[in-house]
Amino acid sequence: MSLDITPQVPASRQIVRAYGDGGFNISGVQHEGSVFVFLEETRAWSGEITLDALEPVIHLINKPEILIIGCGSTFELPDEALRAALKAHGIALEWMDTAAACRTYNVLALEERSVAAALVAVV
Repeated sequence: MSLDITPQVPASRQIVRAYGDGGFNISGVQHEGSVFVFLEETRAWSGEITLDALEPVIHLINKPEILIIGCGSTFELPDEALRAALKAHGIALEWMDTAAACRTYNVLALEERSVAAALVAVV
């Protein structure tokens, strides 16, 4: 007997399929540059990691409990003021390089967690 353990992914669920060369393939659609990835949609993003640039996440009606920021090809420490500001809006910040952020977002999205990602494009 064999069992199919492939996770069932809702058709509208945004999953990062590939990254690099300055963009992302998310659920079969190529996106150039940095992006916000929400469970149901992907949007272009400036790639600036500031509170102002993250406003679209903060003002969502169903804002995520977790925001994963992929800060590029190398890990840099997050600004603690940014972490505190997001926490004040009820959003926990997870900070990692873009490769780890793509993988982590996918796992949490498939677990139906309340998550979004802000991914800085890498070459």
